[in-house]
Amino acid sequence: MSAPDRTPGQGDLPAPPSGETPDGRVVLDERDVARALTRISHEILERNKGAGDLVLLGIPSRGVPLAQRIADRIRSTEGVEVPVGSLDVTMYRDDLRRHPARGPQRTEIPVPTLDGRTVVLVDDVLYSGRTVRSALDAMNDLGRPDVVRLAVLVDRGHHQLPIRADHVGKNLPSARTERVMVRLAELDGVEGVWIADADDDRPSRVGSDS
Repeated sequence: MSAPDRTPGQGDLPAPPSGETPDGRVVLDERDVARALTRISHEILERNKGAGDLVLLGIPSRGVPLAQRIADRIRSTEGVEVPVGSLDVTMYRDDLRRHPARGPQRTEIPVPTLDGRTVVLVDDVLYSGRTVRSALDAMNDLGRPDVVRLAVLVDRGHHQLPIRADHVGKNLPSARTERVMVRLAELDGVEGVWIADADDDRPSRVGSDS
């Protein structure tokens, strides 16, 4: 995931009560999410020629359970436990002066060093690209990976930086005024991706501004 950005189409909102389905059009249902993550897992293995030296780092909040699910699928396929951790980018964002940040979340690096490893950053939605840039800055303080790749459940376009995902579950054309809402069972009690027109009285996206 990441700190909220309150411009249209961005920003973290509190998750709804457990099990509450968001308003809007369903883009991915539970089975679609599962299939997308299975495909991403196979793409990662194919690109890396196996699971050797892989490390998965989820960007809080929803990137972390997504990373764990990908690791579970790789274990089922390869019989290998891929290290999974989390990388909080809150204090590395470039918009802290313009937008209030939520409190920093936990960073957990599951290996002694990232040096020489293939790191796959995992997030729920790729939008502006600023969260991903912040993650790259954060990793500079933690080691020097051999390769860094990006896996996202949804790429909604409107990138503000020259950043692209290597592995995408769903390319979702969207308007800047629309909200893209990701819900995961581990955090929200309901599963899927929804898109809706932004209301005038609420920020326009649930999920991290990636």
